Amino acid sequence: MIKVAITGGAGSGKSTVARMFKDLGVPVLDSDQAARQAVAVGTPAWQELRRRYGPEYFRADGALDRAKVAARVFADSGEKRRLEEIIHPRVAQEIKQRLGDLARQGTPLALVEVPLLFEAGLEAAYDKIIVVDVDAADQVRRLGARDGRSAAEIAGILQAQLPLKDKVKKADYVIDNRGDLKATLKQVKIIMGELQKSS
Repeated sequence: MIKVAITGGAGSGKSTVARMFKDLGVPVLDSDQAARQAVAVGTPAWQELRRRYGPEYFRADGALDRAKVAARVFADSGEKRRLEEIIHPRVAQEIKQRLGDLARQGTPLALVEVPLLFEAGLEAAYDKIIVVDVDAADQVRRLGARDGRSAAEIAGILQAQLPLKDKVKKADYVIDNRGDLKATLKQVKIIMGELQKSS
């Protein structure tokens, strides 16, 4: 089975591209979803974070207040690293298990949306890497519109990530997401065809 990572910068359109592949019939796993499951109420990671941050970083239903934690860690690189040390290994294990299940089912091709692929040093786990590329101004605009984050928060998020131009250099395939959805889908279909030939 060919394992393909989809990555890019915050607000570059990774999830949009991942949905396009999914609509074309490719299994797509989501690292962010796996991260949410890793910190679900009562899990070992949840208990560790509760001890670390205290009850004020959790909602009334017990769930981690992800927005509040994000605001804290993006203002402190050391805190961000400690959070990643708790969550990343568990997410990697969950994704590895799901990919194993797909391989045993005879799936020829699977994609995983991995926002922090290079930052977490996970690129060696994949056969091919797709990077979704946009201009920095587009990232800022999309993050503001999508998440309602402040300019300071957005700057912190982008500074914590490897610059998109450096990710593009490491990619096997680059999707230019500066145009409309039709232009993006056209690129997705071309890459899909090449991956299917490889598999």
